[in-house]
Amino acid sequence: MPRIRQLAALTGAAALALTAVGAPAYAAGTEIHRTDTSPHALFAGNAQAGLLGNLVVNGGGTTTCTSATLTGSVDSDGDPLTMSSASVSGCSGIASAITFLNLPWTGTVQRTTGTTHDAIITLNGFSVRATVTLFGLTVNCTYGGTATAKGYNATNAARPVTSNNQAQVDMSGVTITRTGGSFPCPSSATIQTGAFQLRGEGSTAGTYNVPLEVVTPGQP
Repeated sequence: MPRIRQLAALTGAAALALTAVGAPAYAAGTEIHRTDTSPHALFAGNAQAGLLGNLVVNGGGTTTCTSATLTGSVDSDGDPLTMSSASVSGCSGIASAITFLNLPWTGTVQRTTGTTHDAIITLNGFSVRATVTLFGLTVNCTYGGTATAKGYNATNAARPVTSNNQAQVDMSGVTITRTGGSFPCPSSATIQTGAFQLRGEGSTAGTYNVPLEVVTPGQP
């Protein structure tokens, strides 16, 4: 049973894909700005979300992962958002491999109003697989669906990591559903803690140092 609980937790950790929060009130339109220009200019291009602290997942037990990265691109109106690569590592447990499937995933960034967060990030069609060897047998557990997470601007005091002055994505509270595999694959797992900083790619390819924000059109 302890190993099954570990499997439940680690399989959840595999699914970075993160679904969160209740129904927001969407603003009339979305613009993504870079905040290192005056006035703030529209941003469209490659962007990366990097883990702040640890990713903690509960699924009959607790697993802590120390590294995770999501990389893709976004248009200046938040649509489309494309996630082209994703990885997670530094996880304890019994999984021999964690693999993200069916990339790229597509989705949107949408400005919200009347909420403590500034945006909702949605990804459609995400899918992940945890490969576990148990008693000499290899078990593949897959999870997927539509994922949503809360987005925060750097100026929002409610952002999950206040010591970090970047736009952030909060994945806590996510429940991940099994799409393939049988016992001992758990039916679901929940991300307890998972905050990411979000930055755009600068003039040097592969360097993500452009600070971003999500605003309503017409905002400076």
